[in-house]
Amino acid sequence: MTAPSAPALSWFKSSYSGGSGTECVECVRSADGTFVRDSKCVRGPVVAVRRQAWRVFIGALNDLRFEE
Repeated sequence: MTAPSAPALSWFKSSYSGGSGTECVECVRSADGTFVRDSKCVRGPVVAVRRQAWRVFIGALNDLRFEE
């Protein structure tokens, strides 16, 4: 997957990011998957996650499999 051009896409902040305003991630969907970045460093690194891996990850979050 090729990292997206930041101005061309509609990034959105995760609703699960920390409430203090300091721990936010942003996501954007593409045809191949999802890209994730630090909202405080929008020109920094971008993590690319393939569509199926993202679905498994979100499914695990919805199932609360990451609960402590």
